[in-house]
Amino acid sequence: MKVYKTQDVRNVAILGHGGCGKTTLVEAMANVTGVTKRMGKVADGNTISDYDKEEIKRKFSISTSIVPIEWRFWKINLLDTPGYMDFTGEVEEALSVADGAIIVISGKAGVEAGTERAWDFCEKYEIPRVFFVTDIEDDNADYMKIIEDLRNLYGKKIAPFHLPVKENGKFTGYVNVVKMMGRRCTDDGNKFDDVALEDMNLSDELKAELDPCREALNEAVAETSEELMNKYFDGEEFTLDEIIDALRQNVNEGSVVPVQCGSGLENISIENLVKTCVEFLPSPIRDNVKIFGKDPRTDKEYNVDYDSRRPFSAYVFKTIVDPFIGRYSLIKVCSGTLKNDMTIYNYEKSTEEKMSRLYLLRGKDAIEVPEINAGDIGAIAKLTNTATGDTLSLKNDPLVFEKFEISAPYTYKAYQVENKGDMDKAAQGLQKMMEEDRTLKSFNDKENHQMLLYGMGDQHLDVAVSKLLAKYKVQINLTKPRVPYRETIRAKVEVRSKYKKQSGGHGQYGDVAMEFEPSGDLEKPYIFEERVVGGAVPKNYFPAVEKGIAESVDRGPLAGYPVVGVKATLFDGSYHPVDSSEMAFKTAARQAFKEAFLKAKPTLLEPIASLSVLVPDSYTGDVMGDLNKRRGRVLGMNPAGGGKTVVEAEIPLGQLYGYSTDLRSMTGGRGSYSYTFNRYEQAPSDVQEKVIAENANADE
Repeated sequence: MKVYKTQDVRNVAILGHGGCGKTTLVEAMANVTGVTKRMGKVADGNTISDYDKEEIKRKFSISTSIVPIEWRFWKINLLDTPGYMDFTGEVEEALSVADGAIIVISGKAGVEAGTERAWDFCEKYEIPRVFFVTDIEDDNADYMKIIEDLRNLYGKKIAPFHLPVKENGKFTGYVNVVKMMGRRCTDDGNKFDDVALEDMNLSDELKAELDPCREALNEAVAETSEELMNKYFDGEEFTLDEIIDALRQNVNEGSVVPVQCGSGLENISIENLVKTCVEFLPSPIRDNVKIFGKDPRTDKEYNVDYDSRRPFSAYVFKTIVDPFIGRYSLIKVCSGTLKNDMTIYNYEKSTEEKMSRLYLLRGKDAIEVPEINAGDIGAIAKLTNTATGDTLSLKNDPLVFEKFEISAPYTYKAYQVENKGDMDKAAQGLQKMMEEDRTLKSFNDKENHQMLLYGMGDQHLDVAVSKLLAKYKVQINLTKPRVPYRETIRAKVEVRSKYKKQSGGHGQYGDVAMEFEPSGDLEKPYIFEERVVGGAVPKNYFPAVEKGIAESVDRGPLAGYPVVGVKATLFDGSYHPVDSSEMAFKTAARQAFKEAFLKAKPTLLEPIASLSVLVPDSYTGDVMGDLNKRRGRVLGMNPAGGGKTVVEAEIPLGQLYGYSTDLRSMTGGRGSYSYTFNRYEQAPSDVQEKVIAENANADE
């Protein structure tokens, strides 16, 4: 593949709901531009972008894949992203380097939750976009309903470019609403012959649909300038040049969003979409987008803006760590030109590496290239000290870009390695998977003696388990995590405990009188004090007594959870000049702690989380009702714009298990949530009884 100039590159993310046809569309675009001679199919597991064994098995995208295609004088880097919510991190990585987007809509399914989510992402990252309605040949496809739904959601910026024409139930062509010219399919399906509208034999039904499409297009054009708005209100027709000029400028800015149609599966009208990517979606150089990097030596900011004349810099937006295809750092060159014989520098890791080969990835295939210009996407192999989010530059001209923030995972489960001897192997495999996927996290919860795996949802965690087995030959099993309860006391008690043991020779003797009471500080496990008088317990045994308390609070007597908020005071005791020892006093203190704890009105504390749930306004009632069932306390609702509301609540952390799945079910996949730990508070008596009984059975 030849080297392209910045202005001739298009970086386009393919977005949409899971199963809407994104990968099939990418396959069709690759086919029509000559990358492949025969289209692969998702069902057959032979597409370019879904090459991972897990993707082939499950028949949907899990990771973002890059498929560069060439059309005439341009190169288009297609970023095929997953559609399911559990793999949102992959979408965000793609959007961190995309300059435009195609939002795919299934003509059969219409506007779905993933469609709206894709739009929200484009709004958040200010990415120009185009809608492409696929499966248009299907009997159940309803293009006009989709246009209506899009305009209801997003207003007058929706501009229908096409109106499909069906004859005898078969897709035979379309009306180009911009040029008001008919186009009829030729035998090979992808090519079209221009025909006059009157020659297309438009049905009355189609004529009735054409007027609203033209009106919608005119409204979108009129919104782009005051001059065109005045002309529109005066009832004057726009010229073709006025329409095209207004569309080109405003699609680039995101203030007009075209809608086209075709079929990825049947490879119909795909070249039109390729042409739209080139003519209407921007190159990396955009007037309204500025790329700033900081010189770490001086903290001075520089505006690099994909300028090939500046020194080299690049941002690592994704890492692939695969035992079969190797390790690649995927980059977008932000300034200068990257050549395969350069020495590059990672300032954050203080690592300088001499490059030998530079690649473009097309699915799993690595294509070697001599150089990559600013704005283009490529891959570097075997950068062992470079991670996703790092900046690469030159040692004498270092630059650092701000790291791209990615969604945090909130769904978690405990996991155990099936074969205990595979613990290290599992840890290494998960570490490599976390380098690839920043929304996957592994955490050792030492307090509750469990390993936790965090992800974006249950499906994400299931895929991680399957990948770990397939790639690294380690089986882990997921279970419901142990809620991090705490134990404390509510009353003040005094106890005396003596540890005495005689077995020939020196014996063991330790005697303590202690007072236990609530400390009032739930941030600390315990506070230890002493007020012994007269040397009843020698000072050199005080540390042993405290050590006994410190060991006791790790696992409380009530249900085996860590203890907090206890004040222990040693006020009396006795010792034996020969048999007393540190071990004896430590044991006596542990005995005293257990006895006192069970007498001092022990109670379980449950973790309370501050929860924020973002949902469309129409679902707020369902969400609040569900939170009440989970013992949540709704604190308020705040409008979030775009017909959405943030429901703020406090909820026991244990009640959030399975919430991701339930929230998606309640809201049709349109709800999302986040939470942070807030505090501990006393658990209700029925919860305490259940937890204590469960732990008693576990101990048995």
